[in-house]
Amino acid sequence: MSLSRVYFERIREQIAILERRSLESIERAAHVCAECLLRRGVIHVYDTGHLVSRELINRAGGLAAFSPLQFDLQVTNTNPYREAQGVGAQTTPETVRCIVRAALDRSRVLSGDVLIIGSVSGKTPFPVELAIQAKERGVFTIGLTALDYSSKLQSEHESGKRLFEVVDLVIDNAAPYGDAMLSIEGVETAFCPASGIGAAVALWAVVAGIVERMVAAGSPPTLLASINRPDGMERYKQTIENYKQRGY
Repeated sequence: MSLSRVYFERIREQIAILERRSLESIERAAHVCAECLLRRGVIHVYDTGHLVSRELINRAGGLAAFSPLQFDLQVTNTNPYREAQGVGAQTTPETVRCIVRAALDRSRVLSGDVLIIGSVSGKTPFPVELAIQAKERGVFTIGLTALDYSSKLQSEHESGKRLFEVVDLVIDNAAPYGDAMLSIEGVETAFCPASGIGAAVALWAVVAGIVERMVAAGSPPTLLASINRPDGMERYKQTIENYKQRGY
């Protein structure tokens, strides 16, 4: 059997595992998000990279209410001598706290909103700190992570906690330890990661649940149609205007 065919077999297995492990959390996330939108709240999406940071945002068939949250601190101060001495480029716990606090202060995230935080490893400081501070501000936090992977890693956050230990709700994308699914003799490193597709499937399942619940409540959410249709761009502009007025 070719490895391409094996990959399809493995990804089907991964999605089945994802469904068994996370359907209950996905259903709860859909309920929380639908209730948030019905209150005219906003669903924010923060991701450390890979697929999720773009998959849900401004996407045909997706919710207009999804809002990307991105932040960083860029400092340009090159000096070969200091670089050789290892001076600079250090991120202390206080720096992490200050950057996250400033990002939330300058964001449009409000109490009662939902924040989806994606991190496969769940160990790095910024996603953990973001979850902690967002919860303190009354935001419901959903962590999208890989439990088999993250649970074996040591946190880099000062609290010693990983993402799945600080959020209100965890969705396990079911990726294995190390993420990659395939291997072959003669190649040392495993390949074809599972986390990106698992995360996308999980979150689109959440969207399906949101739409279902809001339709049942008599308030269907604003959904984006493809701009590649003949009337696509005009319809898109009208859709965004509708969302501006309705708030869901």
